[in-house]
Formats: sequence, C-alpha cells, structure tokens
Amino acid sequence: MIRIANGQGFWGDSLEAPVEQVRRGPIDYLTLDYLAEITMSILQKQRSRDPRTGYARDFVEMIARVLPDLVERKIRVIANAGGVNPAACRDAVLEVARRQGIHIKVATVAGDDIMARLDDYLSRGVALKNMETGEPLSAIRDRVQSANVYFGAFPVAEALRRGADIVITGRVTDTGLALAPMVHEFGWKSDDWDRLAAGTIAGHTVECGAQCTGGNCQVDWDTIPNMGDIGYPIIEAEPDGTFTITKHAGTGGRVTVASVKEQLLYEMGDPREYITPDCVADFTTIQLEQCGPDRVRFSGIHGRPATEFYKVSISYSAGFKAIGALVYAWPDAYKKAKASDRILRERLDRLGLKFDAIRTEFVGANACHGIPSAEPSPEIEPHLAEVVMRIGVRSNDRAAVERFTKELAPLALNGPPVVTGFGSGRPKVEEIVAYWPALIPKREVSPEVTLWPQEN
Repeated sequence: MIRIANGQGFWGDSLEAPVEQVRRGPIDYLTLDYLAEITMSILQKQRSRDPRTGYARDFVEMIARVLPDLVERKIRVIANAGGVNPAACRDAVLEVARRQGIHIKVATVAGDDIMARLDDYLSRGVALKNMETGEPLSAIRDRVQSANVYFGAFPVAEALRRGADIVITGRVTDTGLALAPMVHEFGWKSDDWDRLAAGTIAGHTVECGAQCTGGNCQVDWDTIPNMGDIGYPIIEAEPDGTFTITKHAGTGGRVTVASVKEQLLYEMGDPREYITPDCVADFTTIQLEQCGPDRVRFSGIHGRPATEFYKVSISYSAGFKAIGALVYAWPDAYKKAKASDRILRERLDRLGLKFDAIRTEFVGANACHGIPSAEPSPEIEPHLAEVVMRIGVRSNDRAAVERFTKELAPLALNGPPVVTGFGSGRPKVEEIVAYWPALIPKREVSPEVTLWPQEN
C-alpha cells in the first residue's frame, strides 16, 4: 500500500495545505494540482513578457519551506506547477535546493505546449475542431493565446522510474498526477484498464483537495468539525486497484460516503465514459464502503481502452469586459438598485454604446438564481437591508467598454439615494479569454521527460 496525498486543488488554494500534508502524518507522495484552462493563458501571457516566468511560483515557495522534510521523510512530489514553462520552474526548484545544500533529482514532463506547431497542424489537415461547435481552429487562429495537450500518467511514471524526487509537469490531467505513482509502484501496464480506471477515479476524488473531505459540502455542512483546520485528502492505494480515501488523524473535516459522492459528481460528464488519456473509466461500477471514521473504501471499478486522441486546451482572445457594482441600503434597497440599473442602461443607450452582452445581478435579492421564482416576495422586499447592483458588459470594442466604466460612479450623486461602494474607483477593463476544446491524434504529440541533474 502507498499513501498519496493531495495538497492543492487549484492555483490559489491553501498555502498551508501542502505543508500540513507533509508534516502531520505519513505519506509517500504529495501531488499538487495548480492548473485550470484559464490559468494556462495567464501563464502564457506572463512568459511572453518574461521568459523566466510562466509557472506557479507558489510551488517554488512551498518547496523552499518543506524540502528538508521531504528528504527526511522520503516523500516524492508530483505537480503540474510547470504551467507553460516547466524548465524555468525546475531551475527555480534546483536553485532552492542549492541554497539549502540539499541534493535532489528533478524531472520535467514537457511537450504538451503545441502553440508553435499550430500552423503546421492546420496545413496538414489536423483541423483541431471545437469539440462543442465543430468549427475549425482556423476560424480564431489569429487570436489564440495558448494551446496545450493533456498528457496522462505514464510520462510522470517514467520520470519516477528514472529516480526523480520531484516531478514538474506542464498540462497533465488532474487524475494523472495521482495515477502515476500507482503505475510506477505497482507496475500497472498501459492496457490494465480496470486498475487504470481505479487509479483515475482515485485521482478524480482528490483532485479538488478538501472538497472531498468536507469542504464545499452540501450534506450537513454546519456539522462538519473544525473546518478551520480541515484535513486534505489522502489515497491509500493497493496493487489490485482498490483504495481508501482518508485524511491525517487529528485534522478537521470529514470523509464520508456522502462527501466523496459529491466530489465524484464534479465535472464527471457521462458517468459510463469518463475519458482520460490513460483509459475510459466507468463511474457506475464504483462500490463505496464506510470502512471506519474518515475512511471510505472504493472497489469494483471497471475501465475500457483509451481513445486514440489527446484532448487539447486552447485559449483565445474574445473581446473585453468590465464589471462594476453599487450598494443600495434600506429603505427600498431593491427598488433603488433596480432603478439604478434602469437609469444606467438609459444613459448608455443615449451615448450610443452597443455591447455584445450586458447583464445585471441584484446581489442579496436574486443574483445566485436569477429566475423569476427567486424574486423576493412582496412581504420581504421592503425589508431587505441592502442590495448590490452588479452590472457587467462585454464587447469586442474596448472603447465602448471603457466608456461604460465612467458611467457608474456618477450614479452616486445623480441616481437613487443611500448608495455606497463606489470608493474603489472605476471598474477595470479586462480582456476576455475564451476556451476552445479540441482533439488531436496521439501520434502527433510526444511527451518529453528530462531528469536533472542529467543522467549519464
């Protein structure tokens, strides 16, 4: 049995969670998931401004804190913190190790960044069609900001086989980070579909960190103990593909069949066909058992052969947006907020401003649901203490969006009374980054595994 801990569900998750996972109990591997679709475009922009950037810097700072612990406890780390620049991330980690006088081996898994090869693919008929609309990538080629293939677990397992203490990847699937140690330790083959499916589901269960240990939990959320010290998940994996989800003893949170089921539903899609580069997992075969306090055992999982394609995450520029808000207070807070929205829209029309979309939410009245049934009742509406009028616009015309940002603050004096929230200044115009999912034949891309210090 091996213990695989996850300490990061996204870039921006708890800075303390990875440290706690290392120090509060025994683990063999620490996995860290930093990447989301929009994160890749952010990192690509950073690298375009400075070739030394383009990775999750929080990861390097975390390694600096726990490197002596990792070495002492013989814990190996797997993270997709490399973003669009795994080599720079590796160099930063090696510099941390040098300063601390600690010798480690760091591997990178690269080759996922296909930005420079897009025109070649298109010229050879690899259309990279949008999986949702069927449009060819050529329709938005001039606006593409990043393009990355989702690799699976086997390149990471190869890095572990070569002796890496820390594996830094680019765009590897969230599930692959946890599956890789099982492939490596248990010798699972690339056609061992049931076991690969089990490891994939284990990775899916922990990929969002504390979301499977009581965080963001809908079932009896107010009874979950000590969420201020919530424990992050640990996989106890066995060679036959069964595994148990748990957490460190003495930590807060809760691991139950109910909490695990909520996470299993996250971004699942078709439960019979959860497609990854490594296999197709069938979630309907999962058997769950509460086998002790904060322990849920998985068994009976089946999988099917992987497809011949990798998924590609492509981001592209899709115009501009700005979002602003004003807060209206009792009495008649909701009535004032709606009047403010109406007045603002009238003024935008008088200015001749056109937008691809304009949307208003009334936070405190109906923002979360936005449907007629969510309107406050006539009995409740006059008693609402405050309502936030939040309005946003979207357009390819940056000038129009910029002009919108200058019309919000004047409402403080020339609109409804008892208003606040304008002290932070005008809203910021932001570029919109859109997502283009596509498929590419696996024969068109090869992962690149490199170990540093380099092998003889």
